[in-house]
Amino acid sequence: MTILTAIILGLIQALGEFLPISSSAHLALFPYVVGEVYQGITFDVALHLATLIAVIAYFWRDLFNLARAGLTRPKTDDGRLFWYIGIATVPAAVFGYFARHAAEEAFRSPLLIALMLVIFAGVLMFADKYNARRAEKKQVFTLAAMLLIGMAQALAVMPGVSRSGITISMALLLGYGRAAGARVSFLLSIPIIAGAAVLKLRHITLADIDTAFAAGFLTALVGGWLAIKFLMKYIQTHNFNIFVYYRWALGAAIIALYLLRGA
Repeated sequence: MTILTAIILGLIQALGEFLPISSSAHLALFPYVVGEVYQGITFDVALHLATLIAVIAYFWRDLFNLARAGLTRPKTDDGRLFWYIGIATVPAAVFGYFARHAAEEAFRSPLLIALMLVIFAGVLMFADKYNARRAEKKQVFTLAAMLLIGMAQALAVMPGVSRSGITISMALLLGYGRAAGARVSFLLSIPIIAGAAVLKLRHITLADIDTAFAAGFLTALVGGWLAIKFLMKYIQTHNFNIFVYYRWALGAAIIALYLLRGA
């Protein structure tokens, strides 16, 4: 892998992991579009570790406060949310474990990914418009709400769904504001990204770490932090339409390319 390719893939992971456009879809489609060999699971794990560090770095105060509340004041809103995040992680962890082989093989069909990009972009737009009609937005996350968001997150094992996109969509449908939905989506991503990375850490050896590897890792780390910062500020005054239109355009382009190539 060249340094340029590693940087591009790192940027794809950074933007796709936190913006509602699906990092797994872009990482799977990149070699298909440019005609390169799949970069391999080792590099994918490194990119996920980088974005894990990015989200922890951005929300470290929230994480500290939630953990402290969860351990010392479990009956407060923050204390409950700490435990709810752990409980809500279970559906995605279980589904991801049993569907891991399909996720690495069958779900990586370019046509299926394109369809997921298009369909779940529509879900995000519907949820955003539905939420905009609500006069008041909920602020406190209940266990039932977190379980539903957690079950929605389980669908993200399919490239093209977008983990952040589907969890934010569910939060919007449940009546939470964009900022609250994005925040809980990112917090909920931490245990699931960490779990997936830990399970696959054995694939990384010292021999894998070269200049390109480091360049991709650092790009994903810095880019991930900036992507979170951008989205949290952007949604204060904007809807999600720009991401919806991008997903529709990308999905249409991939479908057209698939038809032209015949596979």
